[in-house]
Amino acid sequence: MKVFVNEDTCIGCGLCADTCPDIFEVIEDKAVVKISEVPENYEELVKEAKDNCPVDAISIEE
Repeated sequence: MKVFVNEDTCIGCGLCADTCPDIFEVIEDKAVVKISEVPENYEELVKEAKDNCPVDAISIEE
């Protein structure tokens, strides 16, 4: 699975980084993906982060 953050949509709330800090971090008020190819053991947390994003800025490619 791959994960992406749409920086134009992201509001930098940090929920994704709080949910899965090994994959997401907030830099200059925007979330960025630290590892785009998500290790299997993080897939559920990444899906949770996507579901909790208030502006739907996170997308997943299976």
